[in-house]
Formats: sequence, C-alpha cells, structure tokens
Amino acid sequence: MNASGREPTNSVTHFILLGFPSNPEMQLLFFGLFSATYTLTLMGNAAIACAVQWDRCLHTPMYILLGNFSFLEMCYVSTTVPNMLANFLSTSKSISFVGCFTQFYFFFSFGCDEGFYLCIMAFDRCLAICRPLHYPRIMTKELYTGLIIFGWSCGFILSLTLVVLISQLPYCGPNIINHFMCDPVPLMMLSCSDDKTIQFIYSTFNAIFMTGTFLFILCSYALVILTVFRMPSAASKRKAFSTCVSHLAVVVLFFGSIMVIYVSPGSEHPAKMQKIVTLFYSVITPLCNPLIYSLRNKEMKAALSKVFKSERLVHKTYDVPFSITTCVNKT
Repeated sequence: MNASGREPTNSVTHFILLGFPSNPEMQLLFFGLFSATYTLTLMGNAAIACAVQWDRCLHTPMYILLGNFSFLEMCYVSTTVPNMLANFLSTSKSISFVGCFTQFYFFFSFGCDEGFYLCIMAFDRCLAICRPLHYPRIMTKELYTGLIIFGWSCGFILSLTLVVLISQLPYCGPNIINHFMCDPVPLMMLSCSDDKTIQFIYSTFNAIFMTGTFLFILCSYALVILTVFRMPSAASKRKAFSTCVSHLAVVVLFFGSIMVIYVSPGSEHPAKMQKIVTLFYSVITPLCNPLIYSLRNKEMKAALSKVFKSERLVHKTYDVPFSITTCVNKT
C-alpha cells in the first residue's frame, strides 16, 4: 500500500540491466572475453553430447546422463550470456518486462534441473559402486529414461509458481537492476510493495531445494566411500574413485557458489558480490565442466578424439562393424 492507501499500480514496462558499468573500451574487452568463453562453453559441452550420441560404446546410463547434462549446460548458459553480450554493445541496456521474467524463468528452471541432474548422476554412481551385481537389473532403460525426463521437467514445473508470484508484484519504478541478468532478488527489491510472504516462500524454496539436493549427493557419496573402503584391492579403489571425482568436482563448483546467494538472499549480499558469484556458477562452471569430465576419463577422451577428427576419418571409423570387442579394446 502507498501513502494514499491505494494499491500501487505496475507502471514499469521494461528494466535496465546495468551489467558491469565501465568505459566503452572496457565494454568491448568484456564483450570479447565473454564471447570467447561462451563459444568455448558451447563447443566443449556440444562435443561431449555428440561423443555420447555417436559412440555406441558410451551408450551406458552414466554417459547418457552426462550427455544430457552437457546439453543442459548449453541451455543454461544460453539463457543469460547472449543478452549480456548484446548489452555490452548497447547504450540502452534495456529488456522488456516480459523478456525479463522469461529470462528469469528459464534461468531458474535450468538451474533447478542442474541440481536434479547432479542428484541423478550421484544416484547412478552410488548404485553402480555399491550394488555392482544388481546394477544392470535395477538401472534399466525404462528407469534411466524416466530419470532423464524427471531431470528435465521438474525444474520447469517447480519454478513456475515462483516466477508467477514475483511477476505479480507491483513495479512502479525505479526500473534499474544492478545486475547483468534478471535475478529474482534484485527484482523483488524493485517492487513497490514489501511482500514478506513471497520473500519467505522464495527463500524457503531455495533453502529446501539446495539443502535437500546437496544432502542427497553427500549421502550418496558417503555410501560410495564406505563401499570403496571395503574393497580388497587398491586397483579397485582407484577405479571406483576415478568414476566419482569428476562429478564431485562439478558438485562442489555448482553448489559451493550457488548456496552463497540463494540460500540466504537479501540486502546483506552486496550487488558486486552477487554479480561475481552469479557469473561464476552461470558462466564459469559450465565452461569448466567439459574439461573436468574429459581430462580424467579415458573413454570420454577416446570418444572426443573422434568428434574432432576430420569428416573422412569419422566416416571411416563408423564403417567398422560395431561389436562388444571394439568397446573392450578401446578401454
């Protein structure tokens, strides 16, 4: 309610994303830097997704989940970076009201999907290491297909209510967002009404989601560690840990940064810190993931080498009849 006792009306039709204020020369430098980062991110994750699709030796639940996760990373980074790059070259730096909340919805949905996928991948590794003899019987095509559908759809369903609630808040000015994207916390701070209920719902959702998914992953790997310690040979222990290290590194990168902002949002986080942390988990982490997953995995490195070969060599490779022996010899 305003001073006259009437509900404030929504007079904002667009928002201004300040991004990273600097002189024109620095804006061009930022544009070049983030353009290269975005291109490398798309190339790296696309290479992993294509390697999983093209190499039938990687048609196992672990790699199929990884291929989907890499494609998800491409979608996630594409929700914010193209608009950020356009703003580096723009003087207005404006985004429409509908465009802002559309970006918020897809960014938040893909972010939730990443959390679910990291849980699914942890569950897969836990099952493979703790129940190796039962793994083929439990992790059937029907099960991992259902998990893939769940991982893609859940974030979009859960995020819809939050986006609708925040978009229904009255915005009567100012319309300047001190961020490079339409982040929910700055948006709620711009609202004319101080709606504690929506802020509480938003904070509670993030706390439950982040804490719940992170604890699920920790419990999964606690079971993995207990199982590995019971293994008789050092070679078996090294092999088991090698399949988990890459995933754990991605979990630490993603949750370590995102919890700083979303578990306890509010004015206590300076705007500059919010932008840096958001930049890390939304741009830098998707860039690092292909390197993390490929450098420690010889099967993935072998498959990626096919992706980067010439078209003639790739066709020649796939003319060879596929057999189980081919996969065994490769690994």
